[in-house]
Amino acid sequence: MLLKNLVRQLLNNKFEREQKIYCVAVCIAIWIAIIYVIIISSPITHGNERNERISLDLNNVEKIQLEKDAELSRQRIENCSYWDCFNIYRCGERLSVYVYPLIDYYDVEQSDSKSTLSILSREFFEILKTIIESPYYTSDPKEACILVPSIDTLNLNRIDSSTVSKALASLPHWENGENHLLFNIVSPEKGIESLNTDRAIVAGANFDSWTYRTGFDVALPFLGYVRDRKIISLSRSRNSFWLTVSILKLNEVHLGIMTDIASKSDRKILLLDKCPKNVAKRSSIGVRCAYGTTKTYDIKSVYAQSQFCLIAKTERLFQLNLIEALAANCIPVIFADNTILPFSEIIDWSLAVITLREVDLQSIDLKLKSISLQKIDELQRQGEWLYEQYFASNERIIKTVLAELNDRIFAYRAKSYYDWNMPMQRAIQNPLFLSRVAQKSQGFTAVILTYDRIESLFKLIQKLSVVMSLQKILVVWNNEKEAPPHISIFPKISKPLKVIRTKANKLSNRFYPYEEIETEAILTIDDDIIMLTADELDFGYEVWREFPDRIVGFPSRTHIWDNQTMRWRYESEWTNEISMVLTGAAFHHKYWSYAYTNQMPVEIKEWVDDHMNCEDIAMNFLVANFTKKPPIKVAPRKKFKCPECTNTEMLSADINHMMERSACIDRFAKVYGVIPLKTVEFRADPVLYKDNFPEKLKRFNDVGSL
Repeated sequence: MLLKNLVRQLLNNKFEREQKIYCVAVCIAIWIAIIYVIIISSPITHGNERNERISLDLNNVEKIQLEKDAELSRQRIENCSYWDCFNIYRCGERLSVYVYPLIDYYDVEQSDSKSTLSILSREFFEILKTIIESPYYTSDPKEACILVPSIDTLNLNRIDSSTVSKALASLPHWENGENHLLFNIVSPEKGIESLNTDRAIVAGANFDSWTYRTGFDVALPFLGYVRDRKIISLSRSRNSFWLTVSILKLNEVHLGIMTDIASKSDRKILLLDKCPKNVAKRSSIGVRCAYGTTKTYDIKSVYAQSQFCLIAKTERLFQLNLIEALAANCIPVIFADNTILPFSEIIDWSLAVITLREVDLQSIDLKLKSISLQKIDELQRQGEWLYEQYFASNERIIKTVLAELNDRIFAYRAKSYYDWNMPMQRAIQNPLFLSRVAQKSQGFTAVILTYDRIESLFKLIQKLSVVMSLQKILVVWNNEKEAPPHISIFPKISKPLKVIRTKANKLSNRFYPYEEIETEAILTIDDDIIMLTADELDFGYEVWREFPDRIVGFPSRTHIWDNQTMRWRYESEWTNEISMVLTGAAFHHKYWSYAYTNQMPVEIKEWVDDHMNCEDIAMNFLVANFTKKPPIKVAPRKKFKCPECTNTEMLSADINHMMERSACIDRFAKVYGVIPLKTVEFRADPVLYKDNFPEKLKRFNDVGSL
C-alpha cells in the first residue's frame, strides 16, 4: 500500500521536484529487492545440479529386452575423422561427458551367457566412476559433448557382438554413434570391427596404423593388470641384465636372430619363454622360464633388473609389456612396425623409448651399445615420469583420455607439447627464461667469421650497416698468421665495429661468447654472404624475436636415411623439408654460443676444429637436442653463392666436403645416442610482400627470389 500511495501522489504532482526524485528512487529499489528475492528463492535449473549423478549400484538395474528392430546400428566407419563424424556444435564452451544409466540389456534370441550385458568388469566400473567424479561430467544428455554408454565393451571375447550392437542402437541418444565414446582393450581376431560402432569414437589398446583413425580414436594402454606393480625402489645401478626379451609367440625368424645375438654378445641378454606345464602353472602369468631351460624368473623382478626390454607385438601382450617395462624403469625397445603407442598424439615417445624397425633386428646389439650413458639416464627419467603422470592407475589413464579429447575439441585452449611431455624439473632447467617475444629495441650483433677475403668482407660490412635492427658488427679475424687490415681501412659506418684476432684458425671461433656481444640476438654470417638485402635481414631478426630459442636463418638443409649405406646422409637439394639452418647466415640467442663453447661434447668440438667442417651441423644438433624443436627458415632464397668465386674455389662444390658432412651427421648422432634434428615443412615469409597491394603499405618489400 505504501508503494501504491507513493506512486499515486507522484502522479498527482503533490510532491516537490526533490520529493519526486526520492520517491522514484525508493520505488526502483523496492522493485529490485522483490525481483532479487524471487530469483534467489527459485531453484537453480542449469548445469550438473539439475539432475543427480547416475548411480553405479548394480543391485537396482532396469532390465530391457532387445527387439529385432533395435538392430539399426551400422558397421564401423573406417575413414571417420573429427571433421565428418563428430558434431562439434554439441560441445559449447567446455568438454562435458554424459554417462548412460546402468541397464541390463538382454537378447531372447541368444541362449548363451553372453546375451546379457549387465555384468561390469572392475576396470569398466572404474572408468565410469572416474568420468562421473571428473569435472567434465554432466547429468544432462542434452548438454553433453561426449556420451559414454554404460555397456562394458572392454573385452569383446566375453560378450556377444550382435547383442552389443543391438544395445548400442537402442540407446536413446545414439544417432548413428555420433559423439559417443566406447572403450575396448581386448578384441577378437577381427578386432573392434566385429562391433557395429558406426560413427562412435573408440578408445582402444590394440590399434595399428590400418585400424587407428588419427585425430578421432584414442590409443589406450592395457588397463587393470599393471596396478601397484611399480618397482622403482631398486637402485638404477642394479642392472643384472642388459637386455631382456620376454615375448610369447615371437616369430621363429626373430627368435632365431635373438638367440644368435644372445650367444655372441658380450652383454648379458636374457631370453624368456613360457614355462613347461610341469614347472609352473598356466595361471602363473608373471612367471617365465629362460629359453630352452626350466629356470624360472618373475617378470616384474627381471624387468626391474634390466637396462632394456624388447617389446614386440604378439597378440594382446604388447601394451601390457610396454607398461610393465615403464613401471619397472626398464627402457622399452619398441620392435613393432605400424603399432600405435598409447596417447601417441600427445606423448612424444621418442623421449622415453628406443624404436627399432623389424627389418633391423639383427643390428639391435650395435644400436643399443651406441647409446650414451647420459642418453640412457634421460630415457629412464622420462619413462619414469610418463608412467607416474599417465599410466600409474586406471584413474590416471581415463583422466588422460578426457584431457586429450578436451584438447582435441578445444584446440585453441589445448596444452602445449611441453606441458604434455616435459617434467617440471626439466622445464625449470631451460637456460633462456625468455619471454614469448624478445625486445625489439635491443637489435642484434653481427658476428662475421673471416680469413682473408678483404673485398668481400668490406662489401658485407657496408650492407650490414644499413640494416635498421643492427646494433654492432664484430669481425672475427681467423688468420693467425697475418694481421687484419688496420681499422682505418675498414668502411666508415654509423654502427660500432670491433675486430677480434683469434689465436688459431678454428671454426668454433664464430660461436665463442665474446664479451663484446651485448645483445641477446647474434647474426652469424660468412664474409661472402653479400647477397642478402637489408629487408631480409630485418625480417629475419623479427622472426627470431618470436622464436628466440630457435636457430632462424636463410640457407637450409636436411638429413635423410640412406637405405643402401645404412647411414645418415646430408642433403643440400631443394626439398619441402628442412632439419637444419646453416649458421653461415642465421640468428641465434647468445646463450647457444655459451653452450657450444662450454657444453658441447668435447669429441664433437675437436672433430669440427680438426676437420674445419660441420660447426653449423654441430650447432643445429646442440639446439635441437636441448629444445626438441626444429629451426626456422626465413624467406624463399635458397642459393648462397659468392659471385666473385668460381665453383672450383667453393668449399661446398667439393664432393669430398659433402661426404664429410654426411659423416658428421652419422658421427654426431652416435655421440648423442640419438638423432635430435627435427624435420619440418615450414618457412617464414613476410605476409604481404608478394601480394597485389600498394607498396607503401607493405614492409620488407626487398625480399630476394630463389
